[in-house]
Amino acid sequence: MIKIYVSPSCSSCRKVKKWFQEQNIPFVEKNIFHSLNEDELREMLNKSLNGTDDIISTRSKIIKENNIDIDSMSLSEFVKFVKENPSVLKRPIMVDDHRLQTGYNEEEIRTFIPRARRIAEMACNRKDCSKYDSCLAKIGDEEK
Repeated sequence: MIKIYVSPSCSSCRKVKKWFQEQNIPFVEKNIFHSLNEDELREMLNKSLNGTDDIISTRSKIIKENNIDIDSMSLSEFVKFVKENPSVLKRPIMVDDHRLQTGYNEEEIRTFIPRARRIAEMACNRKDCSKYDSCLAKIGDEEK
């Protein structure tokens, strides 16, 4: 299941949620200010390619004003800091079983489209094609 970590006032978060809804891809919405736990932060770090750089906004007010050095923190210090200051997280953060992505990028977000649908789109190349749905169904059956 895809988890999307958001904040209520974030316009990119609204775009991401709308995109997932339009693609009929189920997701769980998690508000970073209310429901972020240690396991979720560790999962984000484990799936990030560049560690804290992928999920922390170094331009955030808290980090700038307090001269916070994220890189010098231990993992437990980092988790505690983020739980106390969730606004330092980039938004939105999308996490599935294999990957993590931050922000709304129209090209990169397509990796969350199920593989069968991506293959059908490449083969058919037109959603308005009368055979698109049957191609998608055949590819889905072959993957099982």
